[in-house]
Amino acid sequence: MAPAIPAAVSAWIGLGANLGDRQATLRAALAAMAGLPGTRLQRTSSLYRSAPVDAGGPDYLNAVVQVETTLAPHALLAQLQAIEQAAGRERPYRNAPRTLDLDILLYDALTLASPTLTIPHPRMATRAFVLVPLAEIAPHLLGAEQLEAVRGQAIERLPED
Repeated sequence: MAPAIPAAVSAWIGLGANLGDRQATLRAALAAMAGLPGTRLQRTSSLYRSAPVDAGGPDYLNAVVQVETTLAPHALLAQLQAIEQAAGRERPYRNAPRTLDLDILLYDALTLASPTLTIPHPRMATRAFVLVPLAEIAPHLLGAEQLEAVRGQAIERLPED
């Protein structure tokens, strides 16, 4: 009997970078995600500039991407962390400036709380740099009250290249 092929699910991933060539790093991360096993990019938001939240350092560039993947949540996390490592990500302290940050925001309708992964992302509802790009590509996932809650946070959509 042939092994079962896992069904693909939608996952939404937040991307951020505030060190180095941020645009090039985010483009390379998108290309790397497109090359993950059993994974296909579905939608990508515009790039947004935002000030760091609960951290210091230069402004971030952020985006959100929707992927379709057959990877299980922890396997997807491991692959995303490998992409971060390849981009020179270091973790000297919590919320340190970074060359690349990739966070699983949502994974289909799954709710998960493990020592290494929480889905939905535990702080996404308080961050405009997540909600605004997510609303751009998946407005059905958010309510107006969620966007209203982060309205005071400065965020700027960058012009398309």
